[in-house]
Amino acid sequence: MISFADLCLRRGSKELLSGASGFIYSGERIGIIGRNGCGKSSLFAALQGELSPDSGQLNLPRDLRISSVAQQTPALTCSAVDYVMSGDKTVARLLEQKERAYAQGGAQIALVEERLTEAGLWTLRPRCEELLHGLGFAQEELTKPVAQFSGGWRMRLNLAQALICPADLLLLDEPTNHLDLDTISFLQDYLKHCQATVLCISHDRFFLDSIATHILHFEGGKLIKYPGNYSAYERQRAERIKNERAQRSKEEAALSRMQAFVDRFRYKASKARQAQSMLKAMDRLKLTAVTQEESPYSIVFQDPGRTVDVLADLGDLDAGYETAHPVLHDIKLSLYAGDRVGLLGSNGKGKSTFIKTLCGVLSPLKGKVALGKDVKIGYFAQHEQDALREDLTALDNLKLLDPKAREKDLRAFLGSFNFSGDLALQKVSSLSGGEQARLALAQVAYTKPNLLLLDEPTNHLDLDMREALEVALASYPGALILVSHDRYLLDAICDKLWVIEEGTIREFAGDLNDYNERLKEQQRAYAASLRSQGRADTERPALGAKEQRRQEAAFRESLKPLKQKLKTCEGELEKVQKRLTEIDAQLSDTKLYAGDSGNIEKLLKERSELSTQQEELEAQWLTVQDELEKKESEHEQNS
Repeated sequence: MISFADLCLRRGSKELLSGASGFIYSGERIGIIGRNGCGKSSLFAALQGELSPDSGQLNLPRDLRISSVAQQTPALTCSAVDYVMSGDKTVARLLEQKERAYAQGGAQIALVEERLTEAGLWTLRPRCEELLHGLGFAQEELTKPVAQFSGGWRMRLNLAQALICPADLLLLDEPTNHLDLDTISFLQDYLKHCQATVLCISHDRFFLDSIATHILHFEGGKLIKYPGNYSAYERQRAERIKNERAQRSKEEAALSRMQAFVDRFRYKASKARQAQSMLKAMDRLKLTAVTQEESPYSIVFQDPGRTVDVLADLGDLDAGYETAHPVLHDIKLSLYAGDRVGLLGSNGKGKSTFIKTLCGVLSPLKGKVALGKDVKIGYFAQHEQDALREDLTALDNLKLLDPKAREKDLRAFLGSFNFSGDLALQKVSSLSGGEQARLALAQVAYTKPNLLLLDEPTNHLDLDMREALEVALASYPGALILVSHDRYLLDAICDKLWVIEEGTIREFAGDLNDYNERLKEQQRAYAASLRSQGRADTERPALGAKEQRRQEAAFRESLKPLKQKLKTCEGELEKVQKRLTEIDAQLSDTKLYAGDSGNIEKLLKERSELSTQQEELEAQWLTVQDELEKKESEHEQNS
């Protein structure tokens, strides 16, 4: 158990924590959240003894084994897998003892060999190989020297090294920043089966929902611990804020701002593939409406006005940097008005290359990118600094887009992105990564595009800004293509998925749950291949292929009643929503109010009953869906 009492931490003259008290128990997986600069990384430094408390107590168990991700990776000549294996400090120490024992001879040799077996030396390499594969490394890259990897891939090696190290406390600071959606899915499953206590700083809501047993929130110089995952934290914090608030006027104002977002999903609930994401987003955003009152952001993407039906037509498109070696080939896709596309695929497969080709930063190697008439693209680059003049202020950067605009109007617009006062007059070079990302988004929003191309827009953004961006994009009427490892954002915003595989882009016939399940199946197949070669530790006897198929068939059969309930519920929802639409159309007709008032009362009564029925059906749908997810999760863990 880790305890802290009246803990105070400072960085320079800035007070980060004041009088914070609480406990962290063994085996908890705690998501640590708070705005940028609140002290999350400083807490990690204190836990590792790198920063001393200014006052109060921070008590750690004696001999606590702590593992964290190194921030630097030297250009080593050893292979990737050997580098990760060296992260197991217990094995490394025992190997040193083994060398000394062999040099001295005697009975000590057998003892060290026994301890090495207990420490898992003989399964260490296959465990490291499986871990590296899950983090996106190809088989042929495992023997590649560390020095030949780029900075982002070296960070993955550091993450793998931290994960393989036997530890009582695992400290992770934004572990998903250098990962794609594929590898984040693997990391989620890995951490859920981790035996260590996990403290994880993250702004990725879906990731925290998946792994966290508790949330630790930096709030007003205090640490407030909430039981449950991020969604549970939102509910509890929203309730606490409501209980503490003297008046309800602010809540009503916040709910009004969110209404456009909620409405977007309410009338799509019958879409089988997207229903789960949208219904859950509705419930979560009702809570977000309360907590967003404290947010300093109120961003909006303006209506771009009328646009053509076909925004982009891609025919036999090859994209990349060399004609002889295209990154992507034979792309045949069309983008229509109102499309909201999530672009999926592991890092390095060509997502950014495709976005750059679509917006004209890169020329097609072959084929065409035909944009519709008056299509105006708003492009947010993954490296947002590329879109900014670092020698100019935030205000001056915006002036470059609209030299004739009044400074008062420009400052008001920047204020919605929390660039108010002196911050708007700071040079870009002095802004943090999160502030630069916000400014780049502000520039994109200011141009009123009818097609948004967003390449990892949430990198460096804190949770408040991510939620504000989600709300703004949900009510944006134009088309968009989104590249993001933020599962919540993809779930809430996109109703169509494109996937990069085998060097091209295809539409994916499913939702993010289907895509995630396919990734897990691929990882299971890889782990099985290692076991079949006799190189992995098998904790349970493998089933025969015939018996495994029989069990899988029996499991699918057991899910049929739940899936039938979902289908029935969706059908009822569609009928209710269709009738609600008809009633709303009648109530909006002014002629109705010139006739018998009894008809109005009858319609209003029916609408009220249907709204109640709709809420009950939605709640029923979620209950059944949660039960289905639970069964699938249990089956996955046991398989």
